[in-house]
Amino acid sequence: MNGGYNLCIIKPNKGTVSETFVAEHINRLAGNKKVLYGGSFPVYDEHDQYLIRSKSGLLSYIIQKRIFKRKNIGVRNRALANYFKREKIDVVFAEYGTVGSMVTQACKMAGVPLVVNFHGADIYQQDAYREYLDYYKTMFNYASAIVAVSDDMVDTLIKAGAPADKVYWNPCGVDTEKFTPVNIAVSKPHFLSIGRFVPKKSPESVLEAFAIVAKAIPEAHLWMVGVGPLYEQAQKIIAQLGLQDRVTLTGALSSDEIIELFKQTRCFVQHSITAPDGDKEGTPVTILEAGASGIPIVSTLHGGIKQAVINNQTGILVDEHDIEAMAAGMIKLGNDVKLAETFGKAGREHMVNIYDIKKRIAVLDDIIQKSLK
Repeated sequence: MNGGYNLCIIKPNKGTVSETFVAEHINRLAGNKKVLYGGSFPVYDEHDQYLIRSKSGLLSYIIQKRIFKRKNIGVRNRALANYFKREKIDVVFAEYGTVGSMVTQACKMAGVPLVVNFHGADIYQQDAYREYLDYYKTMFNYASAIVAVSDDMVDTLIKAGAPADKVYWNPCGVDTEKFTPVNIAVSKPHFLSIGRFVPKKSPESVLEAFAIVAKAIPEAHLWMVGVGPLYEQAQKIIAQLGLQDRVTLTGALSSDEIIELFKQTRCFVQHSITAPDGDKEGTPVTILEAGASGIPIVSTLHGGIKQAVINNQTGILVDEHDIEAMAAGMIKLGNDVKLAETFGKAGREHMVNIYDIKKRIAVLDDIIQKSLK
């Protein structure tokens, strides 16, 4: 159902496989929607046309951005403000704090309210935080609402200067009608990890824990889904640990292919950590998808995972970098199919009650519509 207002969603990337939450917002939020993209500041409109219409304006923008490395570029702000006015935009919803901070000036110029959704690296990654902090302060002052996807992120944003009465907790959601319970009772001790091969996902920790599991459970097998800068390192670790026949790296997979993998999985594993550059998780969508599928989870006491997984009820949570504890949790569920089934059922209920995508979108719709008042 469309609301009677014009909503402009601004996102950094035209399309990214790992940003399913952005696609869900675009597909499900109310309002008559326009979608802009092009980095921390939108360069393109919904027709893939430049927002800056004139050649001289584009040239000025390119010189200021690429040569002088400026962020606050007048010709760009004016082009976006003019777009808001031309399209009669009533409210702007910015995906990521970096995007929100960069479009604040154009929103001011057009007199349009701004709602900003933070997701993770935009507030935790140290270099990005330092680079954008002054712009964040201006945005915190102007924005009608600031959305965080975990309790940890709420606290971090308030400490960074966001007014507490503007900050809302609203995690990413999961389609519980698409991700439905699998039959854990017939599963083998198969483990599944999904996520980009990046430092905060710590794929090497998953492999080191599984090496312990593999010795304890002869039938154990690990599937790892995803790509990223640490992919080749993971391949080397697999060879060093002699796990070539026990670990399958699938590369990137579609959601339908992941659903098929869920059907043969007893336990989902993810060893999220605070990366050396400070980057942390918000609320990982793959953990929500596994939970909605009735699969128990072994993960870390990290970010929004602490809320998405109820320790010793829907899964097992361990301290970051505690490889032995993670392996012990995996062995416990790998050897006890009844416990895995019990945890999985409780996890499914938790997802339906709290994280169902329709409920999370309804909350976000309410936040956006309040900004109109």
